[in-house]
Formats: sequence, structure tokens, C-alpha cells
Amino acid sequence: MARGRAANYDDQRDMILARAAGLFAQRGYPSTSMNQVADACGLSKATLYHYYRDKYTLLVSIADGHVSRLAALVQDEDTLALHGEARLRHFIQRIVAEYADAQDAHRVLTEDVKFLEPDDRERVLGKERQVVAGFAKAVAEMRAGQPGAPLSKPLTMLLFGMINWMFTWMKPGGDLDHAAMGPIVADLFIGGIGAVTAPTLPVDLKPAS
Repeated sequence: MARGRAANYDDQRDMILARAAGLFAQRGYPSTSMNQVADACGLSKATLYHYYRDKYTLLVSIADGHVSRLAALVQDEDTLALHGEARLRHFIQRIVAEYADAQDAHRVLTEDVKFLEPDDRERVLGKERQVVAGFAKAVAEMRAGQPGAPLSKPLTMLLFGMINWMFTWMKPGGDLDHAAMGPIVADLFIGGIGAVTAPTLPVDLKPAS
């Protein structure tokens, strides 16, 4: 009789991916071993191989899983009855929030996608292009009828330039979290620096006078 999966099988897989993403983000994919992943997960190497057959499979799962979630977000936004500035603001705030718990995975996607085999890399990059196209569509809708409408994609890439690298300077537990940064990014992108307003910080985060 075939051995069934443990009740926590999916949770274990997710935990392994999260720990592996953390190691890849810190050390780089080439410098991380399966032994190190197993140690980080508190598992034996044999148990780790029960969930993922090799390090490359971990890389594919991390990169493809992250970009697939972003692509699903774009598809979901298309179903909402939002238009113009409201649509773009909502879009920006959602993707910034999505990055809050995916900083390691995003760093892996950004820096280690070059280690994917051609078919896997093209699939992942194809989903990235879907995400960019979804945002460019929202930008173009907001700029409809304005001069320079073909700038929608370059403007979108500038937007992602702001969002994609937030993990390099945002500190866990800092005064500003991703929920607070979403509206700031939207204000800056849509209205310019003069439109940015400071978020209201919780009392325990306000600096002493």
C-alpha cells in the first residue's frame, strides 16, 4: 500500500521554501547547499529530499511561486470595478503589501533567475512580463488622452524600480512598514514628491519630543 502524505505536508513544503529563500537571499543560490537548507529547517537531509529532490527544484519553486502570486494579483485586479487613479492606487498598495512577506523570495527572483534552465527561466520571465503589462495597462488608463501615452511601460518600470528594491533599505520593525509605504509609493508615483504625506504612526512608534 502506498504511503500517504502527512497532514502537515504542505505546511512543511512552505516552511522549507521560506527557509531556503532566506538562505539564497543571504548567501546566494550557488553558495547554499542542501545540507545548509536541511539545518535551517531542522530536518535531516533525507527528510528534506522527501519534499524537494534537489536544490534546483527549490530555486524553481521559489521563483515561480513568487511571480505566480504577483501574476494572480494582476488578474484579480482586472476583475475589480476600479478605474483611473483609484485603480492604480489600489494596484500599487496591493503589490507593496504582497512584498511584505516575500522579500527573500523577491531577492531570489531578482538575483538568481539567471541560474534557471532556459525553459524555466522563460516561464518565470513570461509571468514577470504579465505583471509589468498589467501595471502598464493601469498606467495607460490613467494617462489616457495625455501627451506621451507611449511612456506607460517606461513609467511602469520606474514604479517597479521604487518597489523592487525596498527590501534593501527597509528594516524589520522600523517606523514604516509595507502597509504604510503603499500609500506613500502611490502618492509619489501619481502626484509627485509634493503630494507625499506622512503616515500617522502608532503612539508607540512616535519619536520622543
